[in-house]
Parts: sequence; structure tokens; C-alpha cells
Amino acid sequence: MTVPAGGSAPQGRPQRKQVLLRLDPSVYDALARWAGDELRSANAQIEFLLRRALAEAGRLPGEAKPIPRRGRPSANPPESQ
Repeated sequence: MTVPAGGSAPQGRPQRKQVLLRLDPSVYDALARWAGDELRSANAQIEFLLRRALAEAGRLPGEAKPIPRRGRPSANPPESQ
């Protein structure tokens, strides 16, 4: 979840960093098609690919939280510890 500058994230959710990314239009089109094939947004696909590359390079920080799930909340949310 991204939060506008100066705003605050909803309680219990960490604020996510916003990054401006410039891509060649043909690269973006290919990325958007790939994301659509996997039922992700282009933004989620970029994060997925960056995390995979970091993990393969042994550079994914141990404290990195999993990608937040999108869509409708679970009918039975897990109990917090």
C-alpha cells in the first residue's frame, strides 16, 4: 500500500516506498502483458521480479516482509500474535 507524502499508513500496515521508474515503452508493454498473464498489476510484477532477483543474488534482506496479498480479505483472518 502506498501512502501520499505526509500521510500515515492504516494501523498495522507498514508504509511502502514510492519509486519513480522510467521504462522504454516496449519494455513496459511486455511487462504489462506478462503481469496480466499472471493476474498481477505491472507494479506487483515489478516487485515480484525484483524480490526474485534479490533472493537469487543472496541480497534479499531477512527482515523483508512478504508481498502483501491483494483483493478481498479472508473470511477468517489469522489471529495476530
